[in-house]
Amino acid sequence: MTSRDIRQAFLDFFKSKGHQIVPSAPVVVKNDPTLMFTNAGMNQFKELFLGEAAVKYPRVADTQRCLRVSGKHNDLEEVGIDTYHHTLFEMLGNWSFGDYFKKDAINWAWELLTEVLKLDKDRLYVTIFEGDATEGLQQDLEAFDLWKALVPEDRILLGNKKDNFWEMGEIGPCGPCSEIHYDMRSDAERQEVRGQDLVNMDDPQVIEIWNLVFMQFNRLKDGSLVSLPAKHIDTGMGFERLVRAIQGKSSNYDTDVFQPLIQFIAQKSGIQYGADEKTDIAMRVLSDHIRAVSFAIADGQLPSNNKAGYVIRRILRRAVRYAYTFLNFKSPFIHELVPVLAEQFKGVFDELYQQQDFVEKVILEEEVSFLRTLTQGIQRFESYAVDHQVIEGDFAFELFDTYGFPIDLTELLAREQGLSVDMNGFQQALLAQKERSRAATAIDTGDWVLVNEDSESTFVGYDSLKAHTEIIKYRKVSAKGKDQYQLVLSETPFYAEGGGQVGDTGYLHNLDSNEKISIVDTKKENGLFVHFVNQLPSVLTGDFEAVVNVEKRKDTEANHSATHLLHAALKQVLGDHVNQKGSLVSADVLRFDFSHFSKVSYEELKQIEDIVNAKIREDIPLKEERNVPYQQAIESGVTALFGEKYGDHVRVITFDDQYSKELCGGTHVRATGQIGFFKIMSESAVAAGVRRIEAITGTRSEQVIREHFELLDNLKGILNNPKDFVSALSKVIDDNSALRKEIDNYIKEKSQGLKDDLERKLEKIGDINYIATVVDLPSADAVKTLAYTLKGAINNLFLVLGANIDGKPNLTVMISDELAKDRGFHAGNIIRELAKEIQGGGGGQPFFATAGGKDASGLERAIAKSREYVK
Repeated sequence: MTSRDIRQAFLDFFKSKGHQIVPSAPVVVKNDPTLMFTNAGMNQFKELFLGEAAVKYPRVADTQRCLRVSGKHNDLEEVGIDTYHHTLFEMLGNWSFGDYFKKDAINWAWELLTEVLKLDKDRLYVTIFEGDATEGLQQDLEAFDLWKALVPEDRILLGNKKDNFWEMGEIGPCGPCSEIHYDMRSDAERQEVRGQDLVNMDDPQVIEIWNLVFMQFNRLKDGSLVSLPAKHIDTGMGFERLVRAIQGKSSNYDTDVFQPLIQFIAQKSGIQYGADEKTDIAMRVLSDHIRAVSFAIADGQLPSNNKAGYVIRRILRRAVRYAYTFLNFKSPFIHELVPVLAEQFKGVFDELYQQQDFVEKVILEEEVSFLRTLTQGIQRFESYAVDHQVIEGDFAFELFDTYGFPIDLTELLAREQGLSVDMNGFQQALLAQKERSRAATAIDTGDWVLVNEDSESTFVGYDSLKAHTEIIKYRKVSAKGKDQYQLVLSETPFYAEGGGQVGDTGYLHNLDSNEKISIVDTKKENGLFVHFVNQLPSVLTGDFEAVVNVEKRKDTEANHSATHLLHAALKQVLGDHVNQKGSLVSADVLRFDFSHFSKVSYEELKQIEDIVNAKIREDIPLKEERNVPYQQAIESGVTALFGEKYGDHVRVITFDDQYSKELCGGTHVRATGQIGFFKIMSESAVAAGVRRIEAITGTRSEQVIREHFELLDNLKGILNNPKDFVSALSKVIDDNSALRKEIDNYIKEKSQGLKDDLERKLEKIGDINYIATVVDLPSADAVKTLAYTLKGAINNLFLVLGANIDGKPNLTVMISDELAKDRGFHAGNIIRELAKEIQGGGGGQPFFATAGGKDASGLERAIAKSREYVK
């Protein structure tokens, strides 16, 4: 079976068992502060396990692309070295939300593996949870009995809490699990050592392929476990490992999942795969990393210097480094893998195929940049190695942190020079950085405290800016030494941050006590609207009124609707290739990132601005459609954003059916005329192939226009209100330029006169031509010009000039090259001593140095002191 056949067989099997097949969520996580990337198949269903969203389909199955390169799930350094770790991988999964439980999950898993996919039963082993006395948890006898009906007892192994009790995190849903392992060794190897003895022992040929999690507990903040109101099934099967088992390969990389990429790399490099372990590892790294980077970019995460963007950049740079070091690719190559990958996943994950050109260009730009950095880093290493016997840990970390050098590259370069690397020092520096990062981002989140247990939370903010409500629950959160509280309300008009739009602010009014508590932000976490407050209401029960800050909401809505008009205008002026790559919509500004590979010209910006303002003047009414079937919306020509996870039903925002029609969950003006006026403030580059426009609307645009007119009126007043302001200002500039030329000529003439005077005052001390005096010049540049003029005219010159410039003392030391070289004079060292006389400091090169100070009366003392150096 091909990998495509295997994937489809899994989905078809669970569809036949009544499961709804759902699409993969984007690999980049939004609206979950605990995750940067989707690292498990269950991530997109987290709110269902937490009971924070209604269950639409009690049975679900999918193939989810996952990324494990950060946090505790970090396999990056193993990738390419072994045969089964990956950065990006597919997780085949089936879920039950309060429907079936252990019996069906176990029976269907065995049926699929042995009857549909025809895996050898004699090579399969299963594990169950052995129990944990400290937690008061019993052995999972139910799972044992179910497996016993399918496999011999000696193939049912007991696993400890680490291996067989799955937890979402430190808190949250959890439960015992049952793993399925497959022995891929030869018959001869199996005769020598039993497979049972190698399960969970990191043997590369006896590996876990499927994990069946029986979600039945919730872990609280204090570490205790409570039973969930409903029991769930959460399974995850590693697609790449499954394909390897079915295709009978000894490595994931030998399957048709990776071989098209690896053979392309081999052809382009002229190196046969399998010829050498080092080049094999490099090819595996490239074939793996291009998947992670490409899908992350397609899902909206561009490489950058922070957070998720930094992770993607690091993965790509690791690939570039392997290509450069082991495959001899000295020019950009990795971007050429994108078309191969896009074709491979066409019809499975079409996001990449649809954005192939964009992803390819982004990767190319990153490659060019890093190859330049890589060269600089190697030069930095070579310069350092000249004077050192050991590469110190701090320097190795500098190469890692600044130039993106993995430590193994530094070790490789060191070995080539016969040097060693202080690995302890490097690990200490790396640990210190991680601790700093952890401390900066650490958030201590308490358990939810229920106030009204039976209430459900409803958002009414599309239709109202006020709502009578109750507090459902609250919890305390602490970050960076600051305590806040999060509230969940039964009914809320507050829009939660999402889709680029900032969260609403306002207040919560206790109608009984008249107490008002400020709501400082609103965010969405796993589908739940969470309101941030700096203090809790004195009384948590009773009737409240939640009130949104009306002015801020209106200004934000104006900016959000303007982004829709801007997006359409950009497509109209620049072309259909334009797609949104990010946005920020607040009350003060709108920021819109879009795909485009050249600077937007002034004329194009003017045209875009004119189109948007024309649409504003048309006062086009908002057409809002809620709960539209997703496929129906797409077929109607709506603009959907790559990297967004849409449900089966969506909200469509339209301003003129022929102009702007987008899927959007944000809030908007009732008609475009309410936007007021649209003004682009800047256009710039964000990343390779991505441009950014910042603009203002509404009250902010009125304020800026008023400020500009006030500035213009002030400038006119300074020029006595001329009729032709531009001509008058041009004349002032021209007159000023002419005066500057006259002053420059005067200074040159004065410097020439001083040069002649100083040449006459030259004192011969041995073979040194010594000049030291205070001169009357208006600027440091004039003194510098005089010094260089004298240096060019006089051999063996030792020159010290003092000057009082705008009441501040200035010293200059100029020494001829021959004196600096032959006699060891160093102007920088000399001037540091002389500057003490004027209560100042300075420095410079061996032949030229300057200093400034506070005490002008010390100039003569400094001049006199200079004679000591030439006696």
